Amino acid sequence: MPDSTEDRIEEIIHGEEYTVPSPIGNGVGNRVLCEQALDDYVAFVESTVTTQLKGMKIAIDCANGASFEAAPRLFERLGVECHVINHQPNGVNINKDCGSTHMERLCEIVKTGDFDLGIAFDGDADRMLACDENGEMIDGDVIMAIVALDLKLQGKLKDDTIVVTVMSNIGLDVFARENGMKTVKTKVGDRYVLEKMLNEGYSIGGEQSGHIILLEHNTTGDGLLNAVQLLQVLKRSGKTISENALIIQIYPQVLVNARVSNKKKYGYLEVPEIAEMCKALETEFHGEGRVLIRPSGTEPLVRVMIEGKDQDFITSKATELAKLIETMLMEEK
Repeated sequence: MPDSTEDRIEEIIHGEEYTVPSPIGNGVGNRVLCEQALDDYVAFVESTVTTQLKGMKIAIDCANGASFEAAPRLFERLGVECHVINHQPNGVNINKDCGSTHMERLCEIVKTGDFDLGIAFDGDADRMLACDENGEMIDGDVIMAIVALDLKLQGKLKDDTIVVTVMSNIGLDVFARENGMKTVKTKVGDRYVLEKMLNEGYSIGGEQSGHIILLEHNTTGDGLLNAVQLLQVLKRSGKTISENALIIQIYPQVLVNARVSNKKKYGYLEVPEIAEMCKALETEFHGEGRVLIRPSGTEPLVRVMIEGKDQDFITSKATELAKLIETMLMEEK
C-alpha cells in the first residue's frame, strides 16, 4: 500500500472519527484449507522456465521456513540435482543461524563439494542470495546485474532500466552505464521498488539483500522464482556463476553510525560544514564513489555510508564525517 493509505489507516485506528470493528468469536472469520496450493505454486514457478535445467547440481538452504517443501519439489521437477539443508522447521528454528542471513554453512558445503552454485532463501522465501562454485557470496546487486543483462539481450528489459534502492552498490550504476542501461533509485524498501516498477512498467528491480522483483512473472519478491530465472541465465550462458559475476565490480562499502540528538538528526544537510564535506567527497570521487547519509527512523543515529575503490580511504572519511556529524548534531546540555 502507498504510504498515504497506511497513514490514513493509522488516523482511523487512533482517531475518534470512526469506530473500528472488533469482531469476536464466530464473527472473526473462517478458515479455508486449500490442499493443492503447494502444487499450484510449484507448477506456476515451473511454468516460467523455458530452458532445460537438467544436469545442474546445486545446494540449497531453506532457512527452516516457507521454502522447505516447495523448493526441493520444484528443483526435482526441473531435473536439478539438489542437496538440501535446513528444511526441517519446528516452529522456532526459522532463520536461526541459517538461510540468506547466515550463509556460512552453505558456502562451505558448496566450496568443498561438486556444485554449480548454492542458493539460500530467507524464512518467508521472498529473498534469495547465492554463492558461487568457490563458496563466494553473490548478493542481490550482482544477481540483478546478471539477470538484467540477459533480459536486455533478449529485448525484454523495459527502457533498459533496473530499479534499485539508494543502498545498492555504486558498482551496479557503473555496470549499467557501461552496458547501455540505467538505474532508477527509490527509498529503501522493496515496496518502493515495486511502486516505481508498477508506475513505469519496468522489468526488474530489487535490493542488495536479495528482494528481487521480476514484473513479467510476479509483483512481489519471490525467492524460488528468482532462483530458477538465475539458473536459466547460467545454463544459457554456458558459464559458471563466478564467470557471470565478473560483469560487475562491487565497490567497497563502509557504514559508520553517528550518535546525535533525536531532534536534530533530520537537519544534517542544513549544517554548512556537513554539506561542504559531503560535496567535497563527491567531487573527489569523480563518479567512482559516493556518500549516503540516512537518519535512523527509530534511534538517535545518523548512518554514514561511503563507497569507493580504496577501502582505507573510505573508512577514514566515513569515520571523519561521522565524528563531524556527532559534533554538529549532539544533544545540547
